[in-house]
This record gives sequence, structure tokens and C-alpha cells, in this order.
Amino acid sequence: MLAHLQFVPLFTAFIVALILLVVMTPLAHQFGLVDQPTARKRHAGIVPLTGGVAIFMAVLVASVATDVWMKNNPLFFTASAFVVLLGMLDDRFDLSAKGRLMCQFGVASIMAWSAQNYITSLGSILGAEEVFLGIGGYFFTIVCVVGVINAFNMIDGIDGLAAGMSLVILLTLVGFLIATGNGVAIMEPLIIVAAIVPFLAFNLSWKGFKGNKIFMGDSGSMFVGLTIVWLLVDHTQGEGAAFRPITAVWLIGLPLMDMAAIMYRRARKGQSMLRPDRQHLHNIFMRAGLSSRKSLIAILALGACFCAVGILGEVYQVSEAIMFWGFMALLVVYSFVIQNIWNVLRFIKRVTT
Repeated sequence: MLAHLQFVPLFTAFIVALILLVVMTPLAHQFGLVDQPTARKRHAGIVPLTGGVAIFMAVLVASVATDVWMKNNPLFFTASAFVVLLGMLDDRFDLSAKGRLMCQFGVASIMAWSAQNYITSLGSILGAEEVFLGIGGYFFTIVCVVGVINAFNMIDGIDGLAAGMSLVILLTLVGFLIATGNGVAIMEPLIIVAAIVPFLAFNLSWKGFKGNKIFMGDSGSMFVGLTIVWLLVDHTQGEGAAFRPITAVWLIGLPLMDMAAIMYRRARKGQSMLRPDRQHLHNIFMRAGLSSRKSLIAILALGACFCAVGILGEVYQVSEAIMFWGFMALLVVYSFVIQNIWNVLRFIKRVTT
């Protein structure tokens, strides 16, 4: 690992993010990039929504200055710039769900068509034969990218959740890259981690950062979603793949399941599947009596369990079909529990008291 670890890019990303998070706060108020408390958003005071912009700019500056990532993936920053701009406009003007979705499909097309970073194989998820997608892989990838972007956007509901979940997944990815002899690529996820850490310090009001609350905003949640799906596709396809496609699904399993359960519930009620509400996993934890910080810890631990399943499946080379159908079965159970969460909680309370 140390042979491929470069401290200058990481230090640059960290410092640039730290500076921008401070500098952008007054600009956020000036340009209206702030979050006002509402019935759905129960936070104290007016909070800047510039965390995502700072993270993106820090990664861009560090990559260009040190030539760590930009030399191989200029189209990554092109797609990222568009998704960050989209997020900023949504934060400022509250864009329509359909308009936002169309723009996300455009960003996903840059990744699949222009960068040629798309899913060609799903592995042997249906049995012994490998499932190749051919030209359909482009369209499948675009749908997956939009899904992951929205999954991270939806999960960003309490302090530290989207950023913390990103760190869990990115650090797991680093471990896979090292274990499979792909250590040369570890700087890609690590430079994102370095830019996220100072944001978390402000967002979670760590000691020395209290009183300077900053939110990631849609620009940040969509950027980390795009980044993670970009890296997962890149490292699960082709001859030099670091791990199997189904393992990648487990790594981001919790955000995907939460999104799927929410969209299913909304569809059953005849509501727009992209309509915001207070029925997410973190809302349920908090309504069940946990504080915001305890809910964060619980959900991140749950996300780490999903990653652990992916790790164990890869280490022991569990059949991809078993991993796939196991995920689908868990999705059904998860959706059922979420649909009936209050009955489930009442039953647990009766049993334990």
C-alpha cells in the first residue's frame, strides 16, 4: 500500500476543502445557497449548502495540481462538474423532479458513452453462465448511475449520513484494491476521502468546528453518488477487475434498499416516487426514539454490515448466484419491514418488555 500512497495529493485535497468550506460560507448566504428550517427539515438556523461544492473543488484542485487522477479521467470531472452544477441549481431554485432526472441521465451518458465506463458483464448471477449485456450495457449503466445518484441524494437526511456512508464504501473499496493487487488505483477513492473528512468536521460540529454548521447539499450527495458508482463500475469490469459486480451491489446495498423501499411505498400510495417525505430509514430510527447521532451510528454500522457481506462473499468466493438471490431476498424482507415498521416495532416492544 505504501508504495502507491501519495501524501501530497491527500494533504492538498484536505487543506483545499478546509479553506473552501470557510471561504464559501459568506458566499452561500450571498447567493442564496442555504437551507432554511421547515416542517420537513428540522435543523436550527440557516445553514450553508456549499459542502458538496467544496469537496468537488478540493478533489479537482488536488488532482490537477498533483496529476493523480486527472491524467486518466478528465471526463470524470466533466460529468462531476455538471452534476455539482445541477445540485447547486436544485439547492437554489428547487428544480422539478423530472427536470433533475433528465439532467442526471445526461450526466450518466457522459460516463457510459463518452468515458466508455459502462457495465459489460453482470457476472454469473443467474448460474454458471456469465451474463453479458452487449450494447444494452450502455443503457443499463445509465439507469444504474441515475439510481445510485438518487440513492445517495435520498439518504442525505441527517448530519454526516451521506458523507459517512461514502467513507465506509470508499475505504472498503481501498481494501479491495490493495488485496487484489490493484494498489496503484487506491489514490482515486482516497483523494475523495481526504476531501470529505474536513466537511464532516464542520457538519458534525467536531471539537474546534462548533458553530460553523455546513450541509453537503444536493451537489454533494449527487457528487459522491456519481463518484462511487464511477469507481465501482471501473473496478468490476474487464480483465483487471478488482472484484465481482454483485460484490459492488452489496457495498452500496443499504442506500439502494432504502431508495427502493421508499419508491415502492410512494408508488403504492399513488405519489411521485421522487417526492420528498419523512419516511426514510433515518427518520424511522429517530421516530423510534434514537437521537440524530445514535441514528447515524446505527445506520453506518448497518451499512458496514452490507460491506462486510460483500467482503466475505469475495474472500470465500461465494457463488454469485447465491449473492444475487440473497440480496434480492433481503430487499424483499427489508421492503416488507419498512412498509410495516410501526407494527414491527410494537411487536418487538411487546416481546422485549
